[in-house]
Amino acid sequence: MEWYFMIWRKYAEFHGRSRRKEYWMGMLFNLLAIIVLAVLGGVGLAISEDYGGVLFIPVGLYYLAMIIPFLAVSVRRLHDTGKSGWFMLLFIVLGMIPIVGLISGIAQIVIMCQDSDPGPNEYGPNPKFPEQAVGMFAGNAGYTSLGLGEQPQPFTGGDNFCRSCGAKFKDASSFCTNCGVRR
Repeated sequence: MEWYFMIWRKYAEFHGRSRRKEYWMGMLFNLLAIIVLAVLGGVGLAISEDYGGVLFIPVGLYYLAMIIPFLAVSVRRLHDTGKSGWFMLLFIVLGMIPIVGLISGIAQIVIMCQDSDPGPNEYGPNPKFPEQAVGMFAGNAGYTSLGLGEQPQPFTGGDNFCRSCGAKFKDASSFCTNCGVRR
């Protein structure tokens, strides 16, 4: 459930990276929430055909509310695999074409199931290994092997990323919007 709430806390953050677990657990709880709300609407419709459809309104409101955070987590998940977030727009557009949409949907599932790029990439440090992010920001000073393979390469993002969580700073903010650490 924590992963689902993390998606809502990062409501419209299209930068950075998201792990497979965050994406798929979010999708699971999203599906469960839609099913529960749809069953509630179906029960209302079974009770009263005239006014029972009103109970389908929460499904619609929830669906509208979840578009942005789940689009954002999908973009961050694409970033985690080293792909541009613009692929999500491509998947949406191709999804509207009948046969091509099926193939596009399968390709999207395959990409979302891929493992993270090891170490940092152009979108930030690997969220799977936060201890590597600390080493990346510290450079080579005091590096000790954590048993995770090679020494991580210094992250080239500069001062635009939080040293604690790896989230990208807003332009003029002096605090990280993700974890609250001072810049």
